Formats: sequence, C-alpha cells, structure tokens
Amino acid sequence: MTHVTADVTSGCLGLITSSWELPDLRDGKIQAISDSDGVNYPWYGNTTETCTVVGPTKKDTKFTVSMNDNFYPSVTWGVPVSESNVPMLSSIWRDQSFTTWLVAVNQVSGEVLVLRTVRWRMRLHIEVDPEKPLGQRAKLREPIAQEQPQVLGKNEAIPPNAMVKPNANDAQVLMWRPRVGEPVVVIPPKH
Repeated sequence: MTHVTADVTSGCLGLITSSWELPDLRDGKIQAISDSDGVNYPWYGNTTETCTVVGPTKKDTKFTVSMNDNFYPSVTWGVPVSESNVPMLSSIWRDQSFTTWLVAVNQVSGEVLVLRTVRWRMRLHIEVDPEKPLGQRAKLREPIAQEQPQVLGKNEAIPPNAMVKPNANDAQVLMWRPRVGEPVVVIPPKH
C-alpha cells in the first residue's frame, strides 16, 4: 500500500499558479491518502505487487514482490480558466512524499501485519519558456538528483484514512490561484 502527499504546481505569469491539490491533506484533515489504482483498493496492485501464500508452510520459502510507479502528471500551457490558447507556462514544481508498506494479510481473519515501511520523496522544478523552439523549452532545475527510497528501521502503522476511499486520483482537484480574487476549482474531485 502506498500513501501520498502532493503539491504539483505550474506557474503561469509569475506568481499566479494552477495546482493539483489534495484538499484534505493540504488542510490537515487527514494524515495520508491511498495511491491505489482505485480497483484493488486500498492496495497498490495485484500483479507483481502481491503474492499468495497458502499455509501453514512446512519450510521457509522466499517470495519476491515488486512495485514500479510511473506518474504522468499533466499541466496546461495556458491559463486553465481562459478561452485563450496562448502558452504562458513558466515553471513546474512538484513535491510529493510517499510511504509504502509491505504487508501480510490473513485472508481468513482480515488481520494486516506490517512487514516493512519504505519512504521516499520526489521533488522537481522545471523552468519553462514556451517561446523557445521544441526541445529547448524546458530546463531541469535543482534538485537534479532525487532522494533514494529508505527502508525504515522501525515500521510505522498505516494511517486509518489510507485504508478507506477515496484514492489520491479521485480526491485531487485542479485549482487556479489568481493574483487578485478568490481561488477557482477548475477540475473538482471525482469522489
């Protein structure tokens, strides 16, 4: 299971921003939200991410599980609340933290035993100049190298709200934050 905290911001016109946000996380109402696919809820997947063990087993057995996460965020070139197609994107900022738990689930009792807790953070800053030719419009800024995932020495409990719906994709909203005036919800949450 993975939970996520996120802030993906794209800058248009300097300090004016649009951002993908998780309002309950942003406002401190919840501690975590599941990053599941929404199908195998609340778990991340059911292929390489899972392994079924029929027991009790007579000897030690080794099992391998793996997880591969590739995110595909989207940002707009223009102002998301405008009819204009003029490209005004100036930068993209992303700061996202993840905690993943390797767990064993007793299918009969429903008991969840945390075996390992892994944490990582992804931070990204891309400077954008839409006036430049294709291939020269974006420049990666600091940090260039990403922090590597850490297996924690002491396991953490899974926050209860990460075990119930909605998942991160269904809870996120696209916000427009103008320099003057109130923020506008451009794309509301699906839940």
